[in-house]
Amino acid sequence: MIELEAWRSTGETFNYAERSIFTRKGGQEGAPALVLIHGFPTSSWDWNKVWPLLARDYALFTLDMLGFGDSDKPQNFSYLISEQADLIEAWLSSEGLQEYHILAHDYGDTVAQELLARDNERRAGSGGDRCRLRIGTVALLNGGLFPETHRPALIQRLLLSPIGALVARFTSRDRLGKNLQKIFGTGTHPSKEEIDGFWGLICRNNGHRIMHRLIGYMTQRRKNRTRWVGALQRTRVPLKLINGAVDPISGAHMVVRYRELIAAPDVSELPGIGHYPQVEAPDSVADVYLAFRRALKPTAAMRSELSL
Repeated sequence: MIELEAWRSTGETFNYAERSIFTRKGGQEGAPALVLIHGFPTSSWDWNKVWPLLARDYALFTLDMLGFGDSDKPQNFSYLISEQADLIEAWLSSEGLQEYHILAHDYGDTVAQELLARDNERRAGSGGDRCRLRIGTVALLNGGLFPETHRPALIQRLLLSPIGALVARFTSRDRLGKNLQKIFGTGTHPSKEEIDGFWGLICRNNGHRIMHRLIGYMTQRRKNRTRWVGALQRTRVPLKLINGAVDPISGAHMVVRYRELIAAPDVSELPGIGHYPQVEAPDSVADVYLAFRRALKPTAAMRSELSL
C-alpha cells in the first residue's frame, strides 16, 4: 500500500483547459503503457495497492479526472464522460504516447467505453480527428457496463434525484464509510485509514458539493447505451473483465449479461470480493491481469494493425 501523502508527493500537475489535473506516473520506462482509470466517487489513489505489483512490468499512468481527488472541481460544469475522455487523450498525447492499454473501474469503465468507441472509429477511418492514440487492450473491473444491470446504491439514487444537491451537501465521512461497507465484501471492508483517505480526497476543493453533478454519468449511460455497449461488441482489441462477484451494484448479475452480449467473453470472477477489487484483493487483481497480458501473443498482423 502507498500512503496517501506519499502518493500525492510523487504526483504532477497537468494543465488542461485552464484546469489543474493531478497526474501520476511510474513503473518501467519504455515498457508498455498502462493507463489506470478510477471510479466514482474516489480517485486515482484507489490504485495504490496494485501500483507496485504492476509497476514491475509496465509504464503506469493515472490521473484524478475533473471533479475528483486532487484535481480541480468546478461547481458549474457538465462533467460529461466525453469530456473526461478528452482530458485523458490530451494528457496521454502530451506524454508522447501512441499506444496504450487500459485498466479501469466503475465510472472509469464508462470512460474506457467512450475511449474504445473512438478507437473503433479511428481504426475504421471515421474518427474525424488526427489523434494517433491507439488502444492495445482493455481490462475492466466492476462497473455499470450495461444500464439495464446497474443496481445503484441508495445514495447514488438520491444524488441523482431532485434533492441531489442537498444530499451532496450533507454527505459525511460516516455515511461514506457505511455505504462502502455495504458494497465491499464482508471480509474485505476498508480500513479506517482508507475511509479517511477516500473522504479527504472527495472533500478536497469542496468536491462533496458537486457529487450530484458527477452522478450524471448514470443518465449518460442510458442515453449513450448503443454507442458504449456497441464499443465493447465491435472492438478488435482484447477485452478482459475482472469482477468482484458479491458486489451488489455490478457483481455476478452483471457478469451474466456480459456473457450474453460479448462474444468469446474472457471473465475472471473473484469470490467474496465486492465493488472495489483493486482495494479489496490487489494481489488477485494483479495476478489475473498479468496472466491476461501474458496469454496474448502479439502476432505480426496485430502489430501491423496497431501501427495504423
